Amino acid sequence: MSMRIAAISDIHGNLDALQAVLADIARRGCDLVVNLGDMLSGPLRAAATADLLMERHFPTVRGNHDRQLLDPPDRMRPSDAMAHAQLSRAQLDWLAALPPLLRIEDVLLCHGPPDSDCTYLLEDVHAGRLRPSAPAEVARRLGGGGARLVLCGHSHTPRTVRLDDGCLVVNPGSVGLPAYRTDWPSPHRAETGTPHARYAVLQRHGHDWEAELVAVEYDFRAMARLAAARGCGDWSMALRTGRVA
Repeated sequence: MSMRIAAISDIHGNLDALQAVLADIARRGCDLVVNLGDMLSGPLRAAATADLLMERHFPTVRGNHDRQLLDPPDRMRPSDAMAHAQLSRAQLDWLAALPPLLRIEDVLLCHGPPDSDCTYLLEDVHAGRLRPSAPAEVARRLGGGGARLVLCGHSHTPRTVRLDDGCLVVNPGSVGLPAYRTDWPSPHRAETGTPHARYAVLQRHGHDWEAELVAVEYDFRAMARLAAARGCGDWSMALRTGRVA
């Protein structure tokens, strides 16, 4: 029996990108949409993004930024604090109730590796950038479990790897933020090089899964202007170019 899943991740409050992705998913007629976390943090439209996602009831796991939005505001990084200021108590309660992992038949949903939402599953940090991890290292991070398809986020980098046991591991990339710079665990950047909104379509054929990584055009300029108006020039550049300075 064939099944089609659309995987979205790392929306970061970019409502315009999310709406474009969901419209593209609807045109493709997917059976299920799953959400891999980091949905709201940043200077964009956190509350409206939360409203849309709460209405849709997608199977959703909590990412590291979603978890950090539950911290006291004075302990948050600035991008999380900007989102937190927009959110209602009901929206924060929705975040708090999300699980770190979900299993749907033979599909595992996670943000990073199953034991961490703030490290990478498919990448290593090397010389200030992300590079693909060896499949054996990906398998070690997963630790078994029998899934035939693992869907993860966190690195904002579209990537697929087939493990020796046939398991397909997929990062759909970021719906809403195509590049970023971070100092943890060491200074590095992630860049897709274009402003597209990203997601993945997974198709099951019998026991095996195949992935299509999708890049969706949308009017990124409005979100870039909003980021700039809120004093976040780094976000504005990332949204416009898919690169960081």
